[in-house]
Amino acid sequence: MQRVEVSLDLPTRVPDLAGYAKRVVLCMTDNPWFPSPIPSIADVASAVDELESAQVATLSRTRGTAEVRDEKLKVVNGLMKRLKAYVQGVADDNAEHAGSIIESSGMNIKNKGSYAKPPFKVKPGKVKGTVRLEVRSAGDRASYEWAWSTDGGKTWQTRTTTQASVDIDGLPSGMLCLFRCKVTTPKEGSGNWSETVELLVP
Repeated sequence: MQRVEVSLDLPTRVPDLAGYAKRVVLCMTDNPWFPSPIPSIADVASAVDELESAQVATLSRTRGTAEVRDEKLKVVNGLMKRLKAYVQGVADDNAEHAGSIIESSGMNIKNKGSYAKPPFKVKPGKVKGTVRLEVRSAGDRASYEWAWSTDGGKTWQTRTTTQASVDIDGLPSGMLCLFRCKVTTPKEGSGNWSETVELLVP
């Protein structure tokens, strides 16, 4: 069986990195595949909070704030790389479920085709409790898997279509839900999940 590898894809911009790390923290919290992460999820979350605070401080342009921010950035990058190694170890120990394990962590699978991160739009639907999901078309023979979570990413519901858009209805109005999608084509196979998008359901 070919090894399924983790792709960390750390953003270079501080706000983007913080958002990425927060998504991983959210996905791995109380995830049964990751009972004892190394480093701990609490340590990663704390480091991200410190990075965001340091980033805000740089806006004052006070001398030394950029250096402090850069140090906090190194810490988060290091913790995320260690967390990647932990996820990879769990995936290797459970090879039959490696793909789903990696994706459940909020990280991506390495080399999964050109549709790894499809441009993904999420917007309120025309009816209360409905959300419209859209992604760029990948061709006539492509299929699209849509996923949404009402509990912060702990569990996901999915729907598959052959259209590049879908209306998800019956969602709890006034709740912040998470949405993501992935594209499958005959040539490239199944891509990675898109970035997770949050939306307050109308």
